[in-house]
Amino acid sequence: MAKYRHNLPQLSSDLFLTDGGIETTLIFREGLELPDFAAFDLLKHEAGYRALESYFRTYAALAKNYQVGLVLESATWRANPDWATKLGYSSTALTEVNRQAIALLHDIRQEYETEQSLMVISGCIGPRGDGYIPADAMTAEAAADYHRSQIATFGDADADLVTAITMNYVEEAIGITSAAQSVGMPIVISFTVETDGRLPTGQSLKDAIAQVDQATNQAPAYYMINCAHPTHFAETMISGEAWLERIQGIRANASPKSHAELNESETLDDGNPEELGNQYRELRQRFAHLNVLGGCCGTDHRHVEAICKACLPLFWTYLSNGQLLHRG
Repeated sequence: MAKYRHNLPQLSSDLFLTDGGIETTLIFREGLELPDFAAFDLLKHEAGYRALESYFRTYAALAKNYQVGLVLESATWRANPDWATKLGYSSTALTEVNRQAIALLHDIRQEYETEQSLMVISGCIGPRGDGYIPADAMTAEAAADYHRSQIATFGDADADLVTAITMNYVEEAIGITSAAQSVGMPIVISFTVETDGRLPTGQSLKDAIAQVDQATNQAPAYYMINCAHPTHFAETMISGEAWLERIQGIRANASPKSHAELNESETLDDGNPEELGNQYRELRQRFAHLNVLGGCCGTDHRHVEAICKACLPLFWTYLSNGQLLHRG
């Protein structure tokens, strides 16, 4: 049975972390091959499974150490029919790998969760197409039909919720939300924006959220922004505007480069973890309801730890030997 599906703990004011940029970490830091950025493909062999297990343990240990919550996001951003077919997966094999990705997170939660560090399991949905370019856009109805099977698999595997990451046009976000509603799964929508703070379609984030909420009767539990640097969207977030209360999470890139520049780069731009943490703190000072915080491309556990330390309401202190003392 899903542990938190009917009572998501991150809807409180408590701080919840996410992981960082899983694909860029595995490729550039771990030296692993991810065809088409498909982290789920690692689950097909033992060494890949262990690499993912080690990756998630790093963040679970971090959250447990700082006594904050954690949203465990499955390695399934590319695990939809189009991308899986390119990699030679049958529909049966795709269903099984989505189940396996959630089962891995259940094992991590069982090992690390405490009363002070609640861990929520999210089934990650990625866009049908490219994460940056809204080509071959679907209608909302077509998007619902396309993504429903993966969402249902996450439900059957006892995920607590579904998070649609790097949504770049509204119709797909609406379709995913509708599909999640149809199978009784809580849904979070995370939009990506360009350097001007707008979706790749040119639509403002404010209008995109309003359109999804209107079409779905405000079905998403909350919204997030991911795969963009804080400098890309901070100025569009004007204090006092009611729509901003719907945004509860940030998973920023380490680099302020544009999507086009990142696509062309052959090296990893991991930015400055402390600077990124300070930028998150500034956002959290303006918008106290932002409590689901992590990273996207170029970030790793260093960035997420810096974000955590910068955003905790009270500072953590350490003994000279590295032993954790307390908050205060």
